[in-house]
Amino acid sequence: MTDILTDSREDLIAAARRAMDSAYAPYSGFHVGAALLFDDGAIVTGANFENASYGLSLCAETVAASIASHAGRRGGLLAVAVLGGMGGAVDAAISPCGRCRQVLNELAALGGTDPLVICVGAQETVEMRLSVLLPNAFGPANLA
Repeated sequence: MTDILTDSREDLIAAARRAMDSAYAPYSGFHVGAALLFDDGAIVTGANFENASYGLSLCAETVAASIASHAGRRGGLLAVAVLGGMGGAVDAAISPCGRCRQVLNELAALGGTDPLVICVGAQETVEMRLSVLLPNAFGPANLA
């Protein structure tokens, strides 16, 4: 791990936990918060936002990636923390869904990073690189 990640890990998890409080999940009741850590120490957060037309719902990781992009962050993604649970109570560790893995891969590829994904649960935390969650990912390099 890089020094910034070591120093910022708990702040990143706390930011994801705070973001979860902003989730809009009236249909599933499953609240998710995500936080992205960049190489300059900045943390960008997002929460899931559901829609009555389920396919239009937005995942927390996708919201955070969109906010980061809007702020001009297109490189330097070091880590992602994600947590969630029914009614905002963290239970088992969750990992980004397939769509979110692809979105995170796109953001990471722009800076040539392989971010650490921190999946936080009440009893355990699971950490792995994005490349492990999404092996042989399709991304910008495939279009060159």
